[in-house]
Amino acid sequence: MALKNNTWKINQWYDQNVAGNVSYSGEIQLFSWGQNEKGQLGHNNEVKYSSPTQVPGTTWSKDSFFLYNSSASHSINIKTDGTLWAMGGRNDDWGQLGQNNRTNYSSPVQIGSGTDWSKGGVLRESSWGIKTDGTLWVWGSNQYAVLGQNQPYASHRSSPVQIPGTTWKRCSGLGNAVFATKTDGTMWVWGNNSSGTLGQNNRTQRSSPVQVGDADWSVVSGSQPGTGGGIKTDGTLYMWGSNPNGGLGQNTAGDNARNSSPTQIPGTTWSSLSLGNKKSAAIKTDGTLWVWGRNAYGSLGLNQADNAQYSSPVQLPGTTWSSVSNAYQSTFAQKTDGTLWSWGYNNQGQLAQNNRTAYSSPVQIPGTEWVHVQPQSSGGSVYATKEI
Repeated sequence: MALKNNTWKINQWYDQNVAGNVSYSGEIQLFSWGQNEKGQLGHNNEVKYSSPTQVPGTTWSKDSFFLYNSSASHSINIKTDGTLWAMGGRNDDWGQLGQNNRTNYSSPVQIGSGTDWSKGGVLRESSWGIKTDGTLWVWGSNQYAVLGQNQPYASHRSSPVQIPGTTWKRCSGLGNAVFATKTDGTMWVWGNNSSGTLGQNNRTQRSSPVQVGDADWSVVSGSQPGTGGGIKTDGTLYMWGSNPNGGLGQNTAGDNARNSSPTQIPGTTWSSLSLGNKKSAAIKTDGTLWVWGRNAYGSLGLNQADNAQYSSPVQLPGTTWSSVSNAYQSTFAQKTDGTLWSWGYNNQGQLAQNNRTAYSSPVQIPGTEWVHVQPQSSGGSVYATKEI
């Protein structure tokens, strides 16, 4: 049998390993499916897939991809040797694949020759990467100054340029705004701020990083149409920005209900957060999964009609959820047993059910060894890793 370290306590796994009952290589397989209009799935074609299909190789990192609410047609991936890879693209775009050109690639291509990358991801028509020394690098389109270089919008880059600092930990984006954290727990934001998305209590655009709140953030996330959120180290959850369908979870909805600075959602046991288009999802430390906002195509997973919406968190059945990832009108979540579940919109086969049928409650994706999943927020492409 193969016991996975995300479902067993470490002493249980160790005892079984010593006894010779475990077959465990630690190798990671990368799978992708759904929309593939620019070859972003990495299968050397532009064919859509409605079931998980493996990208060649078993040396991908567990956290191989960090798309974080991107609507792009490309992905950024890390291998265990510290190399950084990209695939997909759009014709005549801004060099978001880091190849110093504007060419699409339907198979993974390496970015530079460095072997010191630790994380990477997508902002929209831009990309980012963090190196082992804590430096943060960005490239691609500079629309709304998302490259953080304090330069005009037209200053696009087709190869990585550094953002000042050496203690960056994680980066994410919702299209035209960027959220990043440092190892000291501070959150930094820049880019579009038309809906108060940057949490600065104003709507001023920022072309270089500015800090949000104190140094106590553990999780940050963002989504269209301009919503931000974060969890602090004490387990409290805060939301801000646009609120057309109650996505801020404040029991209010509409343009007049937006907040341009962080506002708390009740509770102190939040652990995981993912924001989607006009909807949100979060997990508590007890393994319960909560959703709120717009329910288009049943994407809240409550087995209800499309026109339902909730302006406060509502619980989904179960207490063994471990992570959740929002897409445009679909949702993906994992359980502690390594199973992967999906629901909502399925026009590109992104729910991995070998069909294009929408589901208003969770359905399982085949397999029990999933360790990480990340969908694009609106493109219909999904990436996930398995441990073998």
